[in-house]
Amino acid sequence: MAVTIIFLAVVGSVIAWWLSRQRLTSKPWLEEGAGEPPAGPGSGGPIPAAKLGLWVFLAVVGSLFALFISAYSMRMHMGDWRPLSLPDLLWVNTGLLIFSSFALHRAVLAARREDGGNLEAALLAGTVSAAGFLIGQILAWRQMAAGGVFLASSPAASFFYLITAVHGLHLAGGLVALTRAGIRVARGGGTERTRLSVELCAVYWHFLLLVWVVLFALLLLTRGGTH
Repeated sequence: MAVTIIFLAVVGSVIAWWLSRQRLTSKPWLEEGAGEPPAGPGSGGPIPAAKLGLWVFLAVVGSLFALFISAYSMRMHMGDWRPLSLPDLLWVNTGLLIFSSFALHRAVLAARREDGGNLEAALLAGTVSAAGFLIGQILAWRQMAAGGVFLASSPAASFFYLITAVHGLHLAGGLVALTRAGIRVARGGGTERTRLSVELCAVYWHFLLLVWVVLFALLLLTRGGTH
Protein backbone atom coordinates (compact mmCIF):
# COMPACT_ATOMS: atom_id res chain seq x y z
CA MET A 1 0.00 0.00 0.00
CA ALA A 2 2.86 2.39 0.75
CA VAL A 3 4.27 1.85 -2.75
CA THR A 4 0.86 2.68 -4.22
CA ILE A 5 0.58 5.89 -2.22
CA ILE A 6 4.09 6.97 -3.23
CA PHE A 7 3.35 6.19 -6.89
CA LEU A 8 0.12 8.21 -6.85
CA ALA A 9 1.86 11.05 -5.02
CA VAL A 10 4.62 11.22 -7.64
CA VAL A 11 2.16 11.14 -10.55
CA GLY A 12 -0.07 13.72 -8.88
CA SER A 13 2.87 16.00 -8.14
CA VAL A 14 4.10 15.87 -11.73
CA ILE A 15 0.63 16.64 -13.07
CA ALA A 16 0.15 19.52 -10.61
CA TRP A 17 3.57 20.94 -11.49
CA TRP A 18 2.84 20.81 -15.22
CA LEU A 19 -0.61 22.37 -14.85
CA SER A 20 0.82 25.17 -12.73
CA ARG A 21 3.26 25.99 -15.50
CA GLN A 22 0.41 26.09 -18.01
CA ARG A 23 -1.49 28.70 -15.97
CA LEU A 24 -4.61 26.59 -15.69
CA THR A 25 -6.17 29.04 -13.22
CA SER A 26 -5.50 32.17 -15.28
CA LYS A 27 -8.38 34.27 -16.63
CA PRO A 28 -7.42 34.98 -20.27
CA TRP A 29 -10.62 36.95 -20.91
CA LEU A 30 -9.37 39.57 -18.44
CA GLU A 31 -5.95 39.87 -20.02
CA GLU A 32 -4.94 42.14 -22.84
CA GLY A 33 -4.93 40.41 -26.21
CA ALA A 34 -6.83 37.41 -24.86
CA GLY A 35 -8.47 36.81 -28.21
CA GLU A 36 -5.14 36.10 -29.90
CA PRO A 37 -3.67 32.58 -30.07
CA PRO A 38 -0.57 31.86 -28.00
CA ALA A 39 2.65 32.79 -29.75
CA GLY A 40 4.42 29.57 -28.83
CA PRO A 41 5.70 27.46 -25.95
CA GLY A 42 5.73 29.29 -22.64
CA SER A 43 3.54 32.13 -23.93
CA GLY A 44 1.10 31.64 -21.05
CA GLY A 45 -1.94 31.08 -23.26
CA PRO A 46 -4.78 28.64 -22.64
CA ILE A 47 -3.89 24.95 -22.52
CA PRO A 48 -4.50 23.22 -25.88
CA ALA A 49 -7.31 20.70 -25.60
CA ALA A 50 -4.97 17.91 -26.73
CA LYS A 51 -2.57 18.59 -23.86
CA LEU A 52 -5.29 18.73 -21.26
CA GLY A 53 -6.85 15.57 -22.67
CA LEU A 54 -3.52 13.76 -22.52
CA TRP A 55 -3.01 14.63 -18.85
CA VAL A 56 -6.50 13.49 -17.95
CA PHE A 57 -5.74 10.23 -19.76
CA LEU A 58 -2.43 9.87 -17.93
CA ALA A 59 -4.20 10.39 -14.62
CA VAL A 60 -6.58 7.54 -15.48
CA VAL A 61 -3.75 5.26 -16.62
CA GLY A 62 -1.75 6.14 -13.52
CA SER A 63 -4.69 5.12 -11.36
CA LEU A 64 -4.93 1.81 -13.24
CA PHE A 65 -1.30 0.97 -12.59
CA ALA A 66 -1.67 2.09 -8.98
CA LEU A 67 -4.43 -0.50 -8.62
CA PHE A 68 -2.14 -3.16 -10.10
CA ILE A 69 0.61 -2.20 -7.65
CA SER A 70 -1.80 -2.27 -4.73
CA ALA A 71 -3.18 -5.68 -5.74
CA TYR A 72 0.36 -7.03 -6.23
CA SER A 73 1.44 -5.76 -2.81
CA MET A 74 -1.54 -7.36 -1.08
CA ARG A 75 -1.38 -10.65 -2.99
CA MET A 76 2.29 -11.28 -2.25
CA HIS A 77 1.57 -11.56 1.47
CA MET A 78 -0.66 -14.58 1.01
CA GLY A 79 0.64 -18.06 1.83
CA ASP A 80 0.78 -19.46 -1.71
CA TRP A 81 2.98 -16.65 -3.06
CA ARG A 82 6.29 -17.81 -4.52
CA PRO A 83 8.91 -15.17 -5.51
CA LEU A 84 9.57 -15.05 -9.24
CA SER A 85 13.00 -15.07 -10.87
CA LEU A 86 13.52 -12.37 -13.51
CA PRO A 87 15.40 -12.43 -16.82
CA ASP A 88 18.50 -10.22 -16.90
CA LEU A 89 17.19 -8.97 -20.26
CA LEU A 90 14.82 -6.68 -18.36
CA TRP A 91 17.80 -4.48 -17.46
CA VAL A 92 18.62 -4.04 -21.15
CA ASN A 93 14.99 -3.26 -21.91
CA THR A 94 14.96 -0.63 -19.19
CA GLY A 95 18.03 0.99 -20.70
CA LEU A 96 16.33 1.09 -24.11
CA LEU A 97 13.27 2.81 -22.68
CA ILE A 98 15.43 5.37 -20.85
CA PHE A 99 17.26 6.11 -24.10
CA SER A 100 13.96 6.40 -25.96
CA SER A 101 12.64 8.92 -23.43
CA PHE A 102 15.88 10.91 -23.66
CA ALA A 103 15.67 10.90 -27.46
CA LEU A 104 12.15 12.32 -27.32
CA HIS A 105 13.34 15.02 -24.95
CA ARG A 106 15.95 15.93 -27.57
CA ALA A 107 13.23 15.90 -30.21
CA VAL A 108 11.20 18.46 -28.25
CA LEU A 109 14.23 20.75 -28.03
CA ALA A 110 14.86 20.37 -31.77
CA ALA A 111 11.19 21.07 -32.56
CA ARG A 112 11.29 24.28 -30.53
CA ARG A 113 14.39 25.37 -32.44
CA GLU A 114 12.73 24.32 -35.72
CA ASP A 115 15.78 22.14 -36.35
CA GLY A 116 14.28 19.65 -38.80
CA GLY A 117 17.38 17.49 -39.23
CA ASN A 118 17.97 16.82 -35.53
CA LEU A 119 14.23 16.48 -34.97
CA GLU A 120 13.95 13.64 -37.49
CA ALA A 121 17.05 11.92 -36.08
CA ALA A 122 15.78 12.17 -32.50
CA LEU A 123 12.33 10.86 -33.42
CA LEU A 124 13.88 7.96 -35.32
CA ALA A 125 16.16 7.10 -32.40
CA GLY A 126 13.25 7.26 -29.97
CA THR A 127 11.05 5.11 -32.18
CA VAL A 128 13.68 2.44 -32.82
CA SER A 129 14.70 2.15 -29.16
CA ALA A 130 11.05 1.98 -28.07
CA ALA A 131 10.41 -0.78 -30.59
CA GLY A 132 13.52 -2.49 -29.22
CA PHE A 133 12.04 -2.30 -25.73
CA LEU A 134 8.85 -4.03 -26.88
CA ILE A 135 10.81 -6.72 -28.73
CA GLY A 136 12.96 -7.18 -25.64
CA GLN A 137 9.86 -7.62 -23.47
CA ILE A 138 8.58 -10.33 -25.80
CA LEU A 139 11.96 -12.06 -25.66
CA ALA A 140 11.85 -11.84 -21.85
CA TRP A 141 8.46 -13.55 -21.90
CA ARG A 142 9.93 -16.27 -24.13
CA GLN A 143 12.77 -16.76 -21.67
CA MET A 144 10.27 -17.08 -18.85
CA ALA A 145 8.24 -19.61 -20.82
CA ALA A 146 11.38 -21.56 -21.72
CA GLY A 147 12.07 -21.80 -17.99
CA GLY A 148 8.62 -23.25 -17.39
CA VAL A 149 7.06 -20.03 -16.09
CA PHE A 150 3.69 -19.40 -17.76
CA LEU A 151 0.74 -17.10 -17.12
CA ALA A 152 -1.04 -19.65 -14.93
CA SER A 153 2.07 -21.05 -13.26
CA SER A 154 1.73 -18.99 -10.09
CA PRO A 155 0.19 -15.74 -8.80
CA ALA A 156 3.55 -13.99 -9.18
CA ALA A 157 3.83 -15.14 -12.80
CA SER A 158 0.29 -13.98 -13.54
CA PHE A 159 1.06 -10.52 -12.19
CA PHE A 160 4.32 -10.35 -14.12
CA TYR A 161 2.69 -11.12 -17.45
CA LEU A 162 -0.30 -8.87 -16.71
CA ILE A 163 1.54 -5.71 -15.72
CA THR A 164 4.22 -6.02 -18.39
CA ALA A 165 1.59 -6.74 -21.07
CA VAL A 166 -0.60 -3.76 -20.08
CA HIS A 167 2.45 -1.49 -20.01
CA GLY A 168 3.57 -2.85 -23.37
CA LEU A 169 0.14 -2.23 -24.91
CA HIS A 170 0.22 1.39 -23.79
CA LEU A 171 3.70 1.76 -25.26
CA ALA A 172 2.60 0.15 -28.53
CA GLY A 173 -0.25 2.64 -28.75
CA GLY A 174 2.23 5.44 -28.19
CA LEU A 175 4.39 4.09 -31.00
CA VAL A 176 1.49 4.61 -33.41
CA ALA A 177 1.25 8.27 -32.40
CA LEU A 178 5.03 8.63 -32.51
CA THR A 179 5.17 7.16 -36.01
CA ARG A 180 2.48 9.57 -37.19
CA ALA A 181 4.43 12.47 -35.72
CA GLY A 182 7.56 11.27 -37.53
CA ILE A 183 5.67 11.08 -40.83
CA ARG A 184 4.32 14.60 -40.28
CA VAL A 185 7.84 15.88 -39.68
CA ALA A 186 9.19 14.10 -42.76
CA ARG A 187 6.45 15.68 -44.89
CA GLY A 188 7.19 19.12 -43.51
CA GLY A 189 3.95 19.59 -41.56
CA GLY A 190 2.99 22.86 -39.89
CA THR A 191 5.50 23.97 -37.28
CA GLU A 192 3.02 24.55 -34.44
CA ARG A 193 1.16 21.29 -35.03
CA THR A 194 4.41 19.37 -35.34
CA ARG A 195 5.77 20.86 -32.13
CA LEU A 196 2.58 19.99 -30.26
CA SER A 197 2.62 16.39 -31.55
CA VAL A 198 6.25 15.91 -30.51
CA GLU A 199 5.66 17.42 -27.07
CA LEU A 200 2.64 15.19 -26.44
CA CYS A 201 4.61 12.10 -27.46
CA ALA A 202 7.48 13.12 -25.17
CA VAL A 203 5.18 13.66 -22.17
CA TYR A 204 3.58 10.27 -22.78
CA TRP A 205 6.99 8.59 -23.06
CA HIS A 206 8.30 10.16 -19.87
CA PHE A 207 5.17 8.97 -18.09
CA LEU A 208 5.55 5.40 -19.39
CA LEU A 209 9.20 5.44 -18.32
CA LEU A 210 8.18 6.53 -14.82
CA VAL A 211 5.58 3.75 -14.66
CA TRP A 212 8.06 1.14 -15.86
CA VAL A 213 10.75 2.21 -13.38
CA VAL A 214 8.23 1.82 -10.53
CA LEU A 215 7.02 -1.56 -11.83
CA PHE A 216 10.55 -2.84 -12.43
CA ALA A 217 11.66 -1.70 -8.98
CA LEU A 218 8.70 -3.53 -7.44
CA LEU A 219 9.56 -6.70 -9.36
CA LEU A 220 13.20 -6.45 -8.34
CA LEU A 221 12.42 -5.96 -4.69
CA THR A 222 10.17 -9.02 -4.63
CA ARG A 223 12.11 -11.31 -6.98
CA GLY A 224 13.41 -14.73 -6.12
CA GLY A 225 16.53 -14.50 -8.31
CA THR A 226 17.70 -13.88 -11.86
CA HIS A 227 18.51 -16.09 -14.78
